[in-house]
Amino acid sequence: MAHPQRDFLPGRRSVLAGGLAVLALPVFAGQASAGVKPDMARGAMERFKIAKTPKPLPDLEIQGADDKLLKLGDFKGKVVLLNFWATWCAPCVKEMPSLDRLQAALPKDKFLIVPLSIDGPTKPKVAPFYKDQKLTNLGIYFDKGRKTMQGLDVTLLPTSILVDAQGRELGRIEGDADWDMPESIALMKAAMGKA
Repeated sequence: MAHPQRDFLPGRRSVLAGGLAVLALPVFAGQASAGVKPDMARGAMERFKIAKTPKPLPDLEIQGADDKLLKLGDFKGKVVLLNFWATWCAPCVKEMPSLDRLQAALPKDKFLIVPLSIDGPTKPKVAPFYKDQKLTNLGIYFDKGRKTMQGLDVTLLPTSILVDAQGRELGRIEGDADWDMPESIALMKAAMGKA
């Protein structure tokens, strides 16, 4: 069940109203890149929406756990799964352990999960949350002021965006997912060109 965004982007309508879950999202025809194909959006990834064509992402700024500023372009050369989440979002919290297991299953030099916390006043809760949940394979990143969220047109928590090694969006899924299932791992491997 996804957490609808209410007050993050004033004047914009939420993808989900009243906490209703998205049961299915359309899958676009056509192949994205690096072996990601429409028929891969099945099982645990059935709500994954594959882009018609890979779309270059703007070089937006994010913040590391040490407050160091990074750009999305700093991750070029790796397949990246950007995950927008918050400690106060129950579906986000639910999927974090499976994201941690997915990262453990794939080499960090080729595939990196970037969990972008939008926690503002609750930012001090993020590191203790990682410790409590034993999330040892994921880094801590923040979307300060939710600028990256807005720049990538994210209106729902959690949302995960799959980015190829050239920095292009291959597709996204809105709502939580089981990231350590065979279909999920196969999709990530296809994006890495290892299908």
